[in-house]
Amino acid sequence: MRSLLSLTLLLLVLTVTAEANKRAKNHRGGKHDKSRPSSECSPAETKYGKCVPEHGDCGDGLREATCKDRTNKIPCKIPCNWKKDISDCKYKFGSWSSCDTATNTKTRSGTLKRALFNAECQTTVKVSKPCSSKAKKTRGEKKSN
Repeated sequence: MRSLLSLTLLLLVLTVTAEANKRAKNHRGGKHDKSRPSSECSPAETKYGKCVPEHGDCGDGLREATCKDRTNKIPCKIPCNWKKDISDCKYKFGSWSSCDTATNTKTRSGTLKRALFNAECQTTVKVSKPCSSKAKKTRGEKKSN
């Protein structure tokens, strides 16, 4: 009787494990499922919120996606070296300006290429960064020891 119970329990565990593996293989890692019903919202109908990092002010996070009466949280990422207010907007940037000694910063401007997640983006933006404290060497220059 014990062996029959053990065998039944073993078969149950194997079945559950096989089903879990089957689901994991079918998971597309955030890709859209082509077999979804047509009653779901299109990307144009969906309203996306800002990406909210899980820890600190950059890195992996979640954003709310709302359509009709349903709100889902979807994964997103904010690069740690990027301006948070324009993270959902993609820009084409020009070259950095020369260093402004009064403010010790360089600037460059960018024009909008595309907006992600229906974000409201400025058509042009200006970003700045501190000037480098070291003078850059040109190629072929050697260190003197």
